[in-house]
Amino acid sequence: VLTSNMEESSATAAKAAPSTAEKPDSNTSHNNKKRKTMEDALAAKQQQPLTKEGERPQKKFYRQRAHCNPLSHNDAFEYPIRPNLIDWTEEHYPHFANDSNDGSDNPTNQIAKCQPTVLDVGCGFGGLTMALGHLLPKDTFILGMEIRAKVAEYVRLRIVAARSGTPDENHGQDEHVVTSSVPCTHHNVSVLRTNSQKFLPNYFAKHSLEKLFFCFPDPHFKRKNHPRRIISDRLLAEYAYLLQPGTGKLYCITDVLELHQWHVAKCDAHPLLQRLSPDEEKDDPCIEAMQKETEEGQKVARNKGSKYHAVYRRIDTDAEERLLHQVTADNFFGNSPVAST
Repeated sequence: VLTSNMEESSATAAKAAPSTAEKPDSNTSHNNKKRKTMEDALAAKQQQPLTKEGERPQKKFYRQRAHCNPLSHNDAFEYPIRPNLIDWTEEHYPHFANDSNDGSDNPTNQIAKCQPTVLDVGCGFGGLTMALGHLLPKDTFILGMEIRAKVAEYVRLRIVAARSGTPDENHGQDEHVVTSSVPCTHHNVSVLRTNSQKFLPNYFAKHSLEKLFFCFPDPHFKRKNHPRRIISDRLLAEYAYLLQPGTGKLYCITDVLELHQWHVAKCDAHPLLQRLSPDEEKDDPCIEAMQKETEEGQKVARNKGSKYHAVYRRIDTDAEERLLHQVTADNFFGNSPVAST
């Protein structure tokens, strides 16, 4: 009897085996189809841009590490051989393409009309760059410069949205931001992803810039990283070369006292730069914008922190000529005789 029961159980199990084997196959097929559908939907979503052209971008999708090494060779940037080879109306200021064509046969003169004269170096998420579009005249061309790809793309989308009439994200949120029913076009504002510590002379000619802004740069606290700082002896020579004599200004601000002291020491020692007096600073509205409009500046204000700024003017050509006659082999590497000019 026991043997008979075992044989019956085996026969029953054998009959049930095909049905149990078919069930996992059916579930596996269904799961594979479901997985493929999800993968296709994910792939289609990834192909779509995070932000459509003309819509206001959301900052949470464009977060990136706050600082990077500007002396690294990991990123390859395209840059022009000479500044006069750039047509700024092609990608940056297309609204003025027709205005630049004044009938002149010289294409260089047409291109130069839309050349940026105000630079926000290391513009971050574009707070100051956008604010300068409100503050400065509409025929002043402003360019934010950012080395991080995702952040530069955010600023570009922000400018495109402003040009299309979409309200900017800061409107109505901060007391110092002026709201208006008329949308701001920002046709004279643009952004460029590049390494400003390497390629500024490739983009801009001698004595062509009115303002240079350096807002809350990376402190690079370690002594070995001091050459990465955006204000240095080497780079100040480039900035003085690019700024307009007599009117060009260099603005720098930070919340780190040690870095501010570094800025002041380096700029004071440069013979072609003179610091603005407190009375002169009161007449410059860009200083207040530099303190309030940048994202870092707003964060420092929320945390009740301190901000330290300095503004320098590039000396005029006459003072520069007098200075050249005062420089000798004895004082070339010592104290600058600029104070007497």
